[in-house]
Amino acid sequence: MRMQSITRGFVTVVFCTLLMCSSAETNFSGESAFNFTTLKSSESGIDLILTSGKQPTSEILEVNGGGLALIDFDNDGDQDLFITNGATLKNPEAGPGSRLYENLGNLKFRDVTQSAGINLFRWAMGAAVGDYNGDGFDDIFVTCYGANVLLRNNGDKTFTDVTSQAGLADNRWGTSSAFSDLDNDGDLDLYVVNYLVFDVDNPPNPSNFKGVEVMAGPSGLPPQHDILYENLGNGTFADITQKSGCLKVPPSFGLGVIIIDFDLDGKQDIFVGNDSMINFFFHNKGNLQFEEKGLFSGLAANIEGGEQATMGIAIADVDGNGYPDVFTTNFSSDTNTLHLNVNGSFFDDRTQQYGLAMVSRTYLGWSAGFADFDLDGDEDLLFFNGHVYPQATMGNMESDYHQKPLLFERIGRRFSRVTDFKAAPFLEETRSHRTALFADLDQDGDIDIVTTQLGGPVKIVRNDQTAGNWLSIQLQDKRSQTQNRRGLGSTVKITYEDSSQLRWIYTGGYQASNAPIAHFGLPENLSKVSIQITWPDGYTQLIDGLNTKSHHSIKRD
Repeated sequence: MRMQSITRGFVTVVFCTLLMCSSAETNFSGESAFNFTTLKSSESGIDLILTSGKQPTSEILEVNGGGLALIDFDNDGDQDLFITNGATLKNPEAGPGSRLYENLGNLKFRDVTQSAGINLFRWAMGAAVGDYNGDGFDDIFVTCYGANVLLRNNGDKTFTDVTSQAGLADNRWGTSSAFSDLDNDGDLDLYVVNYLVFDVDNPPNPSNFKGVEVMAGPSGLPPQHDILYENLGNGTFADITQKSGCLKVPPSFGLGVIIIDFDLDGKQDIFVGNDSMINFFFHNKGNLQFEEKGLFSGLAANIEGGEQATMGIAIADVDGNGYPDVFTTNFSSDTNTLHLNVNGSFFDDRTQQYGLAMVSRTYLGWSAGFADFDLDGDEDLLFFNGHVYPQATMGNMESDYHQKPLLFERIGRRFSRVTDFKAAPFLEETRSHRTALFADLDQDGDIDIVTTQLGGPVKIVRNDQTAGNWLSIQLQDKRSQTQNRRGLGSTVKITYEDSSQLRWIYTGGYQASNAPIAHFGLPENLSKVSIQITWPDGYTQLIDGLNTKSHHSIKRD
């Protein structure tokens, strides 16, 4: 995760015009209003203490932490929670095991790992969710240090390991992954991000950072190529990395991935966040052919041309021009980065203008997400932090090992840091934070939070918002033989009065898989909205008069 100060010789074009829609500048309540409560494990039922080697960390394998995935595995309408767990350097194949927790309602969860038949004890990293075989039940793909795992949902609240049968057995160190229909044939393909070569029996010699002896890596260790799998529609996948063009890049220290239609041409593109080197932007040319355009697009590096250490990735239409923008978290002594999507092919670094630059320099960021936590009609920004070096202090590295999360409220054309710790006590918790999810877990209309930390408990943060209006939309593609039943890759646009808002249905990020649900905050006095759904194949569906303060499941007409 160490950032290298290397500058690429390319020109970054700066666009001076900010495109702002009216909804982005509206604050319905007139003031910030946040109200969060961190639940005890006895209250939530999430009693897992994550294992990631021995704490404090001594080798890079112990650094990434566990992943999270939301999955309605029993199709009862609420989001259950899958948590990947690690192991130890002494025995990376025999850890305490990953866990599946059933959502019982009201933010109460029950461990059903054993009854679900999940026996995953190797060092697991990230998780992706999707119905790969089109049987109506979502499945789980888990990246690992060692062989990755595909858990097929049997439809009876149990899972079966079908990795070998599906053609997904791979022993490289996988970090993140994402399902998406990359060729618009109705089934879900899979992109797997790989990190580096690490031998637990022969770990590398320590390195040096700012005059302090620290663990080695990633620089100096062998990076790995990622893998792109095509879903063949018969329950199996084929490795098409070579013929797709995705191998026309050097091996990389990959940590995160987002698959979304960045240029609105009806084809899903791939953004890969790499550690200590340039990021990749694979433009989808159709027929499972991709062209890497990271440097040309501006997504490869920041405005100074500096390679960063990208961990977290978050997506939103920040400037209101209808295109998905990209926010990434990075290493300490660097800033996080907000890339505004100007026209689908060029991204402009506007981090400083939106108030997100200097405030992040002493932090090392991990998972990030945009969500309308205060239901005021625009998306706020939350990201979690924690250094990789236990030796880190403000004195020797200008950054502490344990760090606080940072929450930013969207106010007009900027983001303003929330420091009302009484309203949001979790913002004062200094931890080695890693992965996070953002979803309405108790179905009360506001967005709750799940977060992990190295060697610590998984936390549920309940959003107790009392004011504000809202709407959530889940998609159901009921075409015969479709395997993309949740509409991954779809766009949901709502309109009301003179305003509009956009959300994208996607999974991915840093070792996580969020729920494929579009959530909106709305004006208090609004009772109905109109929506426009653009499905992954380009089909547009319009619905008028949709009630607010409601969860809606929309079927394709």
